[in-house]
Amino acid sequence: MAHHTAKDGYRRFADRLNLFPQGAPPTDLLFQTLRAFVTEEEAGWLSQVPIRPFRAGRAATAWRVPLQEAQKRLDELCGKCLLLDMLTERAESEESDATGMEPDRYAASADADRLYMLPPPMAGFFEFSLMRLRGDVDQKVLSEMFYQYVTVEEDFIRDLMVRDGTPVGRTYVNEKALSTDNSLHVLDYERASEIIRQAKRIAVGMCYCRHKASHTVGACDAPMDICMTFGDTADSLIRHDYARRIDAAECLDLLDVAHAHNLVQFGENVQRQPSFICNCCGCCCEALTAARRFGLMNPVETTNFLPSVNKDLCTGCGKCANVCPVEAMGLVSANDPARPSRRIARLDERVCLGCGVCVRACPTAGALLLVQREKRVVTPVNSVHRIVIMAIERGKLQNLIFDNQAHLSHRAMAAILGVILRLPPIRQIMASEQMKSRYLASLIERVRL
Repeated sequence: MAHHTAKDGYRRFADRLNLFPQGAPPTDLLFQTLRAFVTEEEAGWLSQVPIRPFRAGRAATAWRVPLQEAQKRLDELCGKCLLLDMLTERAESEESDATGMEPDRYAASADADRLYMLPPPMAGFFEFSLMRLRGDVDQKVLSEMFYQYVTVEEDFIRDLMVRDGTPVGRTYVNEKALSTDNSLHVLDYERASEIIRQAKRIAVGMCYCRHKASHTVGACDAPMDICMTFGDTADSLIRHDYARRIDAAECLDLLDVAHAHNLVQFGENVQRQPSFICNCCGCCCEALTAARRFGLMNPVETTNFLPSVNKDLCTGCGKCANVCPVEAMGLVSANDPARPSRRIARLDERVCLGCGVCVRACPTAGALLLVQREKRVVTPVNSVHRIVIMAIERGKLQNLIFDNQAHLSHRAMAAILGVILRLPPIRQIMASEQMKSRYLASLIERVRL
């Protein structure tokens, strides 16, 4: 049995990954990439764990080993960030009651009551594998494989981002580009600064995209240690030395650094408790590369703003076009008979992210301003909301309900079924934005994992 698991572990692990709403097309290059940082034995273990959070006992049952052995394996997998480990609410409560203080989640003991979760490939263990310098894998080889699989081969990035429906990630507006009037219309969950201020736990790690680019096409001079994670994800990355714990003040300083380098804030497409915010450049970032190459297909959710060009004030300097990470801004003739060579900026609204980086770069007051989009962007309430919607859109809803390898916990099952059983027919959900936003959001309010 163990020999059989090792022999086909990679393929079964790929099958397990593709139960997620965002999966990984099982090409030969995927298997080569997995072999670079996952052993065959580890792949076999991972192929048998649930896709929803689980306890060590579930893994022991699935692997048919004693609990102590299962715990040892889980620790090894978490040490490579192939799994994330999280303290349960009970463990937090017991520690808090005993000390009267916020529990020290960063030094969780081996026998703490923990939940484990298999992260998706992206945003997930692909990024984690390059979020620190490490000697256990050849990171240059791994970077080259990731570059080929994600950027060159394209099947993965198309499957992840270039689909109709709910994107995995969204753009945050550059708050310093907002006018006083526009600032009144920006909700807290649309501000990266508010996400940072409200986060109880924050970590910063190495940018996967620029680290990868440094081994392949060459990275730009943007800061490397600026990838922000929050909550349970931050806990696990800190615990296993993949990220460094920071407070909100330091994180806000890093946000200022990102703004100074004209980086775009790209995070999980949820309103509450996003797990990450990346500070992205157009040259290295895979999400922005996808937005540039497949912009008409909307691979990244936009903000609720668009830049508006004042043709009378625009000098045609081109600075806005130079900093636009998705090439939405360009220069065209002003059609000015008095000055035939005069040019002005023109926006392609179909691909614009609404990040506001171009507005910050404009040197002429009033020539470029952010205005509200005609149709407001709908953002899923939390990760449960987003995952259920994406599963419906991608025909993978059954994977959230049934798992042949291990049972879901009663609480996870109740959360998912509580959402599903109250929804109108799937056909109506797919056809109605209102059903996918307001109605489903109200249900999510009452349902938690």
